[in-house]
Amino acid sequence: MNNQWFSKIAVWLVIALVLFTVFKSFNTAQTQSGRVAYSDFLEEVRSKHIQSVEITEGSGGIDITARTTDGKTEHTTGSLLDRGLTGDLLNNNVKFDIKPREEQGMLTTLLLSWAPMLLLIGVWVYFMRQMQGGGKGGAFSFGKSKAKMLDEANNSVTFADVAGCDEAKEEVKELVDFLRDPQKFQKLGGRIPRGVLLVGPPGTGKTLLAKAIAGEAKVPFFSISGSDFVEMFVGVGAARVRDMFEQAKKSAPCIIFVDEIDAVGRHRGAGLGGGNDEREQTLNQMLVEMDGFETNLGVIVMAATNRPDILDPALLRPGRFDRQVYVTLPDIRGREQILGVHMRKVPIGTDVNANVIARGTPGMSGADLANLVNEAALMAARRSGRVVEMIDFEKAKDKIFMGAERRSAVIDPEDLKNTAYHEAGHAFVMLKLPKHDPVHKVTIIPRGRALGVAFYLPEKDNNAPDKEYMLANIAALYAGRIAEEVFMNQQTVGASNDFQRATQIARDMVMKYGMSESLGPMVYAENEGEVFLGRSVTRTTNISESTMQKVDAEIRNILDTQYALARHLIETERDKVEAIAQALLEWETIYREQMDDIMEGRPPRPPKDWTPTMNRQNNPPPVKVDNAPAAA
Repeated sequence: MNNQWFSKIAVWLVIALVLFTVFKSFNTAQTQSGRVAYSDFLEEVRSKHIQSVEITEGSGGIDITARTTDGKTEHTTGSLLDRGLTGDLLNNNVKFDIKPREEQGMLTTLLLSWAPMLLLIGVWVYFMRQMQGGGKGGAFSFGKSKAKMLDEANNSVTFADVAGCDEAKEEVKELVDFLRDPQKFQKLGGRIPRGVLLVGPPGTGKTLLAKAIAGEAKVPFFSISGSDFVEMFVGVGAARVRDMFEQAKKSAPCIIFVDEIDAVGRHRGAGLGGGNDEREQTLNQMLVEMDGFETNLGVIVMAATNRPDILDPALLRPGRFDRQVYVTLPDIRGREQILGVHMRKVPIGTDVNANVIARGTPGMSGADLANLVNEAALMAARRSGRVVEMIDFEKAKDKIFMGAERRSAVIDPEDLKNTAYHEAGHAFVMLKLPKHDPVHKVTIIPRGRALGVAFYLPEKDNNAPDKEYMLANIAALYAGRIAEEVFMNQQTVGASNDFQRATQIARDMVMKYGMSESLGPMVYAENEGEVFLGRSVTRTTNISESTMQKVDAEIRNILDTQYALARHLIETERDKVEAIAQALLEWETIYREQMDDIMEGRPPRPPKDWTPTMNRQNNPPPVKVDNAPAAA
């Protein structure tokens, strides 16, 4: 608040100074506007054209203000050496008065003489404050730390607010015990880690976990981003590091948390600036500070990054960030716990099953799940619901995975029918192959760039898929094109992504996982982990051309076998695929209940959330009519 008032006052002072300078210049210009030559003035006195004169004396001369007989005012200057001026005025009956010059004060003189320089300095200071973010302590306090401190009263986050990372919480619990009772560890000669590095994908809760440690231990929490250290002046980042550690020592025991430390912690010497650039000086100062303070001060440094491979090795050595805690993506149980934490903040309907939602969100982080709950709440608000129901979560999940519904899109009936058979083929083969994940629902409502999709729900997180599971996925991917050929007698481009995924699975089975009987357990490709143009770069090992031909033949054999299996399943039970497609054309979205009815030979029941007004074929979107007159 004080910085804001100072900025406002400084701006108004600069504006007042500018106006004052402009006014003085304007006033001086006005004073000099009626000036006449001194010789012309004397000539008018002798011609009796001057009525009165006011003479102001100064150190270097005189200023004369004369009023003529016709009422005009003239200004001129003269010299104190002209001793005959008073005689000329007396001889020509001119009334005159002599006044001493009003001396300006020292402060006014200095202000006027230094006004341009002060103006430039004020403008420079103002813009420097803006570029430096108005750091606390004045315009020249660039070296002050920008760390935000949360004390015990302002930090209410505890381990109860962190879910889905039980192993990480267990690993950092001893930090809480140390901050509460350091003597318990020190009396036995134990040394608590000085630095803890939280590593994990974005959105997994690294910052929340660090804040929860401080909340559990009830100690101050200093939070700063790695980019806050780097400024346009060399040495500012190092000064801010020193100031941050000085503040932490005064508030010990406490936690310093540096988010996105890779902004300043990259390998030194890897950039174009050599060893003297601002980032490397900041890193050097951080290394010195971490290895310089005593452990009994109770200051623990925590940092978070999702790119530990680019950090400088000096940061990771013992005595600095010597403990790394991996905060990974949550499993199905962790996702259910995270959903429970976020669902406490919204009114939930009785039909909401967090386990089902967790099964349908593999690979989602904690931030993704929080966004899912928020989107579901928005969906419920749009339909004016009082509670968030399961249908809202389904719609929110579909929107996040594939985009918003394009119900206003006008689709040709033939294309819609082809999409229905395509998705019916996928769903039917998924149901027939026991190793495939269970089907959850199928829809032909366009979303994003897809005209339809078949969703499945894994019963568990399959971290180590087996050969039969991968073969079942290949067969299910080919089933969409096969259904188009069997029922519509055509081939469309809608299966291009299916072919790409199927080919990649078969290629990995042969070249990476050793799942080929003829080629044996050998790796024929290595993923270097490099990214070029947004894609992971894979290079083959040094193998002969004949061996590579065998690899291609084995990949082709896997694909052909699964294609034939899917085609056999569809042609054998055409009536069931036809029934699934007709149900999709009627209801646009069907669930596992409808598919179970069809597979058991019963007429499918309507979906619970379906109404006749939801079908776009029976209720096409209104066409906007332009009533403007046609051009001639």
